Amino acid sequence: MSDAAPQTRKSTMRWLPLIIVAALGVLLFAGVMLSRNPNREALPSPLIGKPAPAFRLPVLHEPGRLVTSQELLGAPYLLNVWGSWCPACRDEHPVLTRFAESKRLRVIGFNWKDEHADALRWLEQFGNPYFMVLTDYDGKVAINWGIYGAPETFLVDGKGVIRWKYVGPMTDAVIQNELLPKLAEVEKAR
Repeated sequence: MSDAAPQTRKSTMRWLPLIIVAALGVLLFAGVMLSRNPNREALPSPLIGKPAPAFRLPVLHEPGRLVTSQELLGAPYLLNVWGSWCPACRDEHPVLTRFAESKRLRVIGFNWKDEHADALRWLEQFGNPYFMVLTDYDGKVAINWGIYGAPETFLVDGKGVIRWKYVGPMTDAVIQNELLPKLAEVEKAR
């Protein structure tokens, strides 16, 4: 009888690593599926309803020209954070291009932590939907905006106040269900 107990314990111990790996796999799978959920809530931003952080950044296609946040006042704009190194930005790009073609709103590119030549090549390859592309080579301006990844998108009203933020690739559904209603509010408040 005492020989059976150690045998059962050895058999159970043999399966333990497999059980642990399977449990970790289930948790990893659940995390990935939750992160892909298009209905997830956008991450809150403490900047919503507050003036957009001031900046002075070079223009990608005119490196000697600096644009300030003050120069963008007067009409709402969509600030889209992207980089040539960002796979999700490639997924978002056709959606953003279609939206920019509507000319409903100025779409400003915010090229983040990218190499100048890589950013130009990327836009040449996939098209340039932007009214203007600002560059934040070292990422210092992005810190003030609370940017921690790409893509991220901000709706800024004509007075320079951030009205909406979306983290992740924009989709047609996000534009229809979130951005356009928020834009309508901004336009109505003028």
